Order: sequence, then C-alpha cells, then structure tokens
Amino acid sequence: MARSAGVLLSITSLPSPYGIGTIGKEARKFADFLKKSGQKIWQILPVGPTSYGDSPYQSFSTYAGNPYLIDLDTLCDEGLITKKELKSFDWGDNPEEVDYEKVYNCRYKALRIAYENHKAQPDQKAFRSFKRRNSKWLKNYALFMALKNNFDMVSWLEWPEDIKMREEKAVRRYERKFKDEIDFWKFLQFKFFEQWESFRAYVNGLGIKILGDMPIYVAMDSADTWANPEIFQLYDDGDPIAVAGCPPDYFSETGQLWGNPLYDWDYLEQTDYEWWFERIKAASKLYDITRIDHFRAFASYYSIPFPAENAINGEWIEGPRIKFFQMMEEALGDIEIVAEDLGTLTPDVTELMEQTGYPGMKVLEFAFDSGEENDYLPHNYTENCVVYTGTHDNDTVMGWLETAKPEDIKYAREYCKMPDDEPFNWGLIRTAYFSKADTAIVPIQDILGLGKEARMNTPSTFGKNWTWRISGKVLTKELAAKLKTMSAESGRLED
Repeated sequence: MARSAGVLLSITSLPSPYGIGTIGKEARKFADFLKKSGQKIWQILPVGPTSYGDSPYQSFSTYAGNPYLIDLDTLCDEGLITKKELKSFDWGDNPEEVDYEKVYNCRYKALRIAYENHKAQPDQKAFRSFKRRNSKWLKNYALFMALKNNFDMVSWLEWPEDIKMREEKAVRRYERKFKDEIDFWKFLQFKFFEQWESFRAYVNGLGIKILGDMPIYVAMDSADTWANPEIFQLYDDGDPIAVAGCPPDYFSETGQLWGNPLYDWDYLEQTDYEWWFERIKAASKLYDITRIDHFRAFASYYSIPFPAENAINGEWIEGPRIKFFQMMEEALGDIEIVAEDLGTLTPDVTELMEQTGYPGMKVLEFAFDSGEENDYLPHNYTENCVVYTGTHDNDTVMGWLETAKPEDIKYAREYCKMPDDEPFNWGLIRTAYFSKADTAIVPIQDILGLGKEARMNTPSTFGKNWTWRISGKVLTKELAAKLKTMSAESGRLED
C-alpha cells in the first residue's frame, strides 16, 4: 500500500434527517471533506443488514446491503416517495444518536411505500436484470427475510421443520405464498446496490479508496447459515456442534462467547473453497480494500462446544492456513486486503501474516502499557502495516485519557514528544502520521477530540453500541486544513 492517511467513520454515523446515516448527499459531503483533508482512504464498518443488537458484525446476510443505508431523499427524487410522507414518520429528535427502534419502525414503512410506487412503474427492466445477475444469493436472502417477517423474526432454528430444513416442496410453497414480500426484499437490494455504485464512483472519483470490513464469521441466524448448512459445523437438525469466540484473557476471565457457527474447513477444501471465494469476490465489488476481521482464525480458530455459558472450555483447532490464500489468488487474482491481527499472536498466526504479505494493524492505545516493550510502539513497526489511534472497539483517545493509568499517560506523552500545549489526541495522531507505517487511519472521533460519549462499541455489551453520530457542523475548513498540513508534512499527501 502506498504511504497514505485515512479516516474511520461508519456510514450510519453520518448526519441525516431520517435517524441514521445513509449513502446519499451527506456521504458525498464527507468524501469532499476527506479530499480537502488530503486523505486517501475512508474506512467504514460492515454494511450488511443488521439483526438483534444492531451490530454490523451480526448480519442476516454476508452479501446483502443494509436497507437502513438506502438514501430516502434519492427515492424522493425518483418519485417513489414524497417529502410529506417522510416527514410524517417519527425519526427521533437526537441528531447525534441513532434510535434503532424508531429507525426500524419507520424505515420499512417508508420503503414499502417506495416499493408499491416502484411496482406501478412500466419499466422494470433494470430490476429484472439485477435479480437475474444476483440470483445465486438474492433468492435465498429475500425468501429468508420474508419468512422471518412471517414467523415474528424468530431464528430459523425455530421455524416449522419443513422450511427450517429447506425441503424442496416447502421452499416452493413459501415462494408462491410470499411472492410479493420476497420481491420487496429484492427491491431493497436493488436500490441499495444502485445507490452504492453511485456512491462508490463519487468517492473513487475524488481519489479516495473505500476500506470496508468483512467479519470472518457469519451469524447463526442468517440466510448464509440457513441456505448453506453443509459448510458449517452443524448437527443434522441445524444446531451448532461448536461455536466461535475467544478464550479467557487479560480483558475477560471467562473469554468471549460470540455464538457464530464455525466453518467445516474440510468440506470447504473439498469444494475448492468456492463459497468463501464468492464471498470475497462480492466484498471486492463493494470495497477497494477489504479488512478481514479476526484474521487469526485462518491460522487457528477457537472452538467452543455448544451449548456453553462462557468461552472457558474451548480449544484451538488448525485453520486452512496459507493453502486457502494461495488458491484464492489463483481464483480471484490480486485483491487488496488488510488483516486484523490484533491481540496475542501465536507463531502460526505470525507465520501466516508473513506468508500472505498482508498488512496487519497497530493500535496506539495498546502501545503505552506501563512502559513495557510491545509491538504496538511505533519504533517496532515495519512499513507494511496500518496504524490506528484506536478502533471502533476501543474507547476514544480522550476517553482512554480519562481512565488510563497516570504512568501510562506520562509514558505516552514522553514517547510521542508532546509539547505541553499539544492536545493529547493530536499528539497521538501526529505520532501515527509520522510513523513508518504505510497507512495511518484515525477514527473521526479522535480527530474531533471527543470523549467516551462518542465511543462506537464496547465489546460484549448491549444497549448503547453503534449509536453515535457526527454533527455536520464540526467538519470545518480549518480542520481539513490542519489534517492536510499534517498529511503533507508526514509524506502522506497524494502524489
């Protein structure tokens, strides 16, 4: 990767009068801000349709786009819904926080109005073409969502046995019964991808790449698991044999129990990893650079027998390792990837990182732990990495400053050579920019110097995660100029 700088901001965090950020006008305005700031990369969070808890890392589909991100003003411009109709909904009154309950209750009603008006249009050629080109995943996803709506959104494991197990007669019967509902979910994907292509073209036209996030695991309650049970470690009735998570560590005495189904890597190898390669190819159509979350699981993954109350009794099992990526390159060619390799790395993970040559991640908030030597200190970096002040799973830099040990803060100030009058967040940003890492990416919250109230996610908790939103008024010319100057001085400005 060429020496560059970028900003991390979830699309959901953008300003919008409709409760949540979208890929419309405000997304383009933020891209304009990045251009003025000398940035080359916009890193976003996963854009799949979210399920319970609203986490972008637990999606109903690994292929589908999130209907929340469809820009409603664009639908107005197309005559599919009116401003008056949109204003009739209660989208919430806090412009700096997503109220997911209100968004859920209002958005699908608005989108159904747009769908009914779309059906009345005489020219359906583009919609039919989209359905035909994407039928391999779209048919399963749309049927899955229609069924979930019919069965009060319960998990597919609780559906009637015939459709739970995808008996052919049952699939045909429900396809006939819910034909219009299925077409509604296909229409949402048609509009999402239509708008996404326009959005991505605009961002790329400014010389900016989109760095998108791909969770390594899919949700248990997803169209992927329901439609492809053979590629997962499942019993014949669909229940998981074992699930994903992380073992106990410094941060958690009982580990993390994620609950995602684990892959049957032996079966996937027999099929030349076709399902996985199709997934990565789809991600590369959305993003310019794909960040693979929890990359270490390709070396060895943590398997927790199901059911379990916590992650204590899991075991490490060997993953597909370098063979997977050698075959992927043969099948897909050169795809730009960033590997999320955070945490304690075992020799097999380190070896796989070296073999693939993918850039890994360095996080400055992890660097200043009581003055101990560690891989997150910039003098230990190679060029082939991406440095962050923090990530979506960390507190903001200023939030970290409130809770860190005084000796860690003192060490950070000394290491980063911060003058007394330099704000702490800008001291860390400067350190990231001037490090030897090819790429430096900073969450917008850290650029703005926001505290813990702006934290995006606290792992293993529910309630206030994924809700933070930015005010459009804070993206000033002065802030853009400051970032651009730092980009230029650190050699990260465009050629």
